[in-house]
Amino acid sequence: MVLSADSKWLLILLSAFVALGPLSTDMYLPALPAMIEIFDTDLSSVQLTISAYLAGFAVFHLFCGPLSDRFGRKPILIVGLIIFCISCVGCALVTSIDELIMWRFIQGVGACTGPTLGRAMVRDIYGPVKAAKGLAYMAAIMALAPVIAPTLGGWMLSFMSWSSIFWFLGIYGLVGVVVITLLLPESLPAPQSLHPVSIMKNFARLLIDGRFNLHVLAASFLYAGAFAFISGSSFILIDFMNVEAENFGLWFMFIVLGYMVGNLFTARYSQRFESRYLMLGGGCLSVAAGLTMIGFCLLEIYHPLMIVLPVACYTCAVGITMPHAMAAAMAPFPTIAGTVSALMGFVQMTIAAFAGIGVGFFLVDDPLPMAFIICICGALATLLFWIISITSPPRIDR
Repeated sequence: MVLSADSKWLLILLSAFVALGPLSTDMYLPALPAMIEIFDTDLSSVQLTISAYLAGFAVFHLFCGPLSDRFGRKPILIVGLIIFCISCVGCALVTSIDELIMWRFIQGVGACTGPTLGRAMVRDIYGPVKAAKGLAYMAAIMALAPVIAPTLGGWMLSFMSWSSIFWFLGIYGLVGVVVITLLLPESLPAPQSLHPVSIMKNFARLLIDGRFNLHVLAASFLYAGAFAFISGSSFILIDFMNVEAENFGLWFMFIVLGYMVGNLFTARYSQRFESRYLMLGGGCLSVAAGLTMIGFCLLEIYHPLMIVLPVACYTCAVGITMPHAMAAAMAPFPTIAGTVSALMGFVQMTIAAFAGIGVGFFLVDDPLPMAFIICICGALATLLFWIISITSPPRIDR
């Protein structure tokens, strides 16, 4: 039985595959401090396991998008999940940090098909007008993964070894392969050419489009700020603030709830207010959150709440703005939605990887460098949202 386009379960199913990204990162977070001792390495090397995952996640976007525009969303998603499952087994069996970095790169390659093709299928199914609402609801459902993942990962570490996290992820991916094969419909409107010249023309068409670039860069900078916290959160909360690993997910829940609130706000009010003003408002909220976090650090008020509450406001801003930015970037290109989503994901993950590397390089025993990176990312995004607000034509479909 294949799900119909108007089935509510279809959106839930797509959300489960988009959740591969946060699951692969957030379940793993509580284990990061212990990895330093397990592999006899340092913080920057352990941070590379996150950056390597993001690098694979980013690079394969450039391939899976055009492939899905040619062969369909469903077969490419199945292949991606198979790669993801194999890499999970590889991660679980490693004996050195270098091997883990390599397998995490491959894991990112497989995992990227979920978010990329999930977004493309929402654009295929719901069209340009309802895409922002559909993406917002999908993100709100998907946000359950970061609520559950760190808590589940911390709990598993209390009773089992770190490798159990990757065995769990491998089983999740395997179930996904079966479910996709049986239930997921194909949504590709019309096959596109896979000739290298056609692919390069499509990418060039996107790269010279000012509207696409503004929305993608703004969303990417804003997401990078959130990822800066994600990459450094376990070291700050567990090592610096002495939060127990099994309780890490409870504090992380504040951040995810902020993201869910932002997404639900967008889902409810996306048709009432113009996107450009919602995005600008979200950007201003992110800057205020970053400045608040910097203020707490300068005053040396070191309590988990003083970290997670400002970041929760920041992720609320991400939840408000991201669906609008993604929908606006994809709207003019209905026939190459896979390529659009792929390039968007590549830029987003590349900028996020640099933010994560920055946190790993500057973070020692104080959250202040992380707070500065978060605030800078929010400020850059807000500047771009302001440019969008003054150059976009008013909406006429209300």
